[in-house]
Amino acid sequence: MTSPSSFTPVPSPARKMLTALDHRIEAAVGRSIEQLWRYRDGGLLDAPHAALVDAHRALVRAETAVTFHRVLLARLASGQFPVDGLLLERIDRTVGQLEEAADERDAWQDKVRQALVPIEAAAPKPVPQQVSAKDFAALLAITQGAKLHENLITQRLAVATGSRTRISYRQLRHLEGAGLVQRDTSHPVHAGQPVTLTDAGRAVLAAPRPAGPPGTTPPPVPAAPQAAAHPRR
Repeated sequence: MTSPSSFTPVPSPARKMLTALDHRIEAAVGRSIEQLWRYRDGGLLDAPHAALVDAHRALVRAETAVTFHRVLLARLASGQFPVDGLLLERIDRTVGQLEEAADERDAWQDKVRQALVPIEAAAPKPVPQQVSAKDFAALLAITQGAKLHENLITQRLAVATGSRTRISYRQLRHLEGAGLVQRDTSHPVHAGQPVTLTDAGRAVLAAPRPAGPPGTTPPPVPAAPQAAAHPRR
């Protein structure tokens, strides 16, 4: 039987880890996370955007540490190791390390939010998107509370909402791609990943709905230009 001291999970590369604030960052600056990191590496960002990227990178490292210790704890408690003093000591130590990692993650989340304040304040307010009646109903259902779950038997993914409306994973990905919803990926999918509206999603619900036949998509409205991180010249 494998000794618990011999198991060391390998954390995912930092750039692959998503955070709960990625969608908010991308909406505020009008650029993808990957683009922002490249601009930062090239020294092309102004001070506020550089501070945001630096805080986000630290948050990514903190999220990686949380995942590392969570995976280790799950492996230690999986039943493959003999229950003895060595295992209990390792579990106790790992729980402490996971708690410390979560505290550091939360602290960096606050710093990222603080770095976003001046950037979001300077960004022009976007014109709300026009969405189909089906997407509008899904957004409305998500406001009642929603989580993405994986069926342990079929391994299919779907969103369950507080209004008992089920949203397919395909539709969720569509709404995510439109920047209308976001998932908290710090939670494992088998336990349920909270799904919430982004600022853009809330703007869609708050905007007046044009009159038209039920189930039709209103004519598109030209989108306002998004705020971008301006490279220094």
